[in-house]
Amino acid sequence: MNKTDHLLKRIEFLRNKMTEVALEKGFTNFESVAISQELDRLLNLYESIKHLEKHEKIE
Repeated sequence: MNKTDHLLKRIEFLRNKMTEVALEKGFTNFESVAISQELDRLLNLYESIKHLEKHEKIE
């Protein structure tokens, strides 16, 4: 499993966890917000990786 695959698995896990926590504790609950922020960070990282890979293929 490469780093991108691992990252995608972590993103999917956090999506599910965030939904579960938000429905149980509320969308503005500290835990829900923290998971959402981590998910945002990982999604941004994934987009950066994909952007770099695309530019490496072009060059």
